[in-house]
Parts: sequence; structure tokens; C-alpha cells
Amino acid sequence: MGAEQPWSRPARPRRTVRAGLVFAGVGVGLCCVGVAGLGARNLQVVTQASGPVRETADGFLRSVTAGDTDGAYDRLCADARTRWSQLGFTSWVRTPPTVSDYEIVDVSVATRRGRPQGTVTVRLTRDSGMTEQREMTVVKEDGGWRVCGDPY
Repeated sequence: MGAEQPWSRPARPRRTVRAGLVFAGVGVGLCCVGVAGLGARNLQVVTQASGPVRETADGFLRSVTAGDTDGAYDRLCADARTRWSQLGFTSWVRTPPTVSDYEIVDVSVATRRGRPQGTVTVRLTRDSGMTEQREMTVVKEDGGWRVCGDPY
């Protein structure tokens, strides 16, 4: 007659939802690690850049106060040099009241559009005795830092 069928294990229900959630969790975890890594890299770039930004601004202002307009002009970014000829820049720097002294008050570096950019706050003393506070923009260009915009 009929032999009894051997016992077989019932089919397991597929766990596609669980597998999908596990893969989604792993993907979100990897994204978080990537974002944290990019944030750490940006922080490192910004932190390491404040020294060279300060040195660039200091060198530029040292040249201006010493009357070395050629040296100061060489520290300008390409964009500033397209707006100022060397002769025009020299005339502008030597127009009284000229800068006789300066003090760097603050240096900050941030990334804008993925590129580091520094802002240097300086207190300028004119030969008339008047003081004023200005902000200078310093950008990374051709592997070095350059003063950009209207520097003072």
C-alpha cells in the first residue's frame, strides 16, 4: 500500500526584507564614514593653511609698508593682476595717506566651493596716524597662496 513519505523540512520563508535592510544599513554606514572622512580632510586642510595664509598676508603688507610695490604686486592673485596694472597698483599704494604700519588681528581659513580660502583681518596705520581695520582675501593659486581682491 502506500509507503509513508519520508519527513522533509518545510520550506523556509524568504527573508528578502531583512536582507534589504541589512544592505541598506551597510550602505548608510559606509556613506557616514565617507562623509566623516571628507570632513576630517577639510578640517586638516583648513588647520594647516592658517600659517601660510598669515605668512602671505604678512609678506604682502611688509612689502607695502617698505615701499616695495613690485614685491607686493608679485603676491597678488591672477584675478587682481587683471584688474590692476603694475603701474596702477604702484600709484594706488603710494597715494597718501600711505600705510606705515600694520597688525594682523585674525586669520581664518574655510573651504568655499571645495577650495581653501583665507580671510586675514588687519589693522592698518596710515602715515597720517589714522588707523582702520580691513579684511584681505587670500586664495590658493598655482600651489601657493596669493592676496586677492582689493587688498587694502
